[in-house]
Amino acid sequence: MKLLTILGALIGFSVGVGVGMARANEWSGIFWRATLSAVAAGLLLRWWGHLWLQCWDTANKERAAEAAKAAALAPAPETRP
Repeated sequence: MKLLTILGALIGFSVGVGVGMARANEWSGIFWRATLSAVAAGLLLRWWGHLWLQCWDTANKERAAEAAKAAALAPAPETRP
């Protein structure tokens, strides 16, 4: 999760600096907007990563339950005397 938060913050800061420079703002304004963008993007990517991990875990549990159900319904192997 920390890696996703840091990655989101870096992306947000880069976007904030890029937009600020494209609008030809002063450096103090660019810095504050980039900082707010970094916080917002970091939180957003952290939320998305948490949601993605929950869905991945749920899918793995469902796949394991289906495999267990299929194994339980499979016919028993025949034994020869």
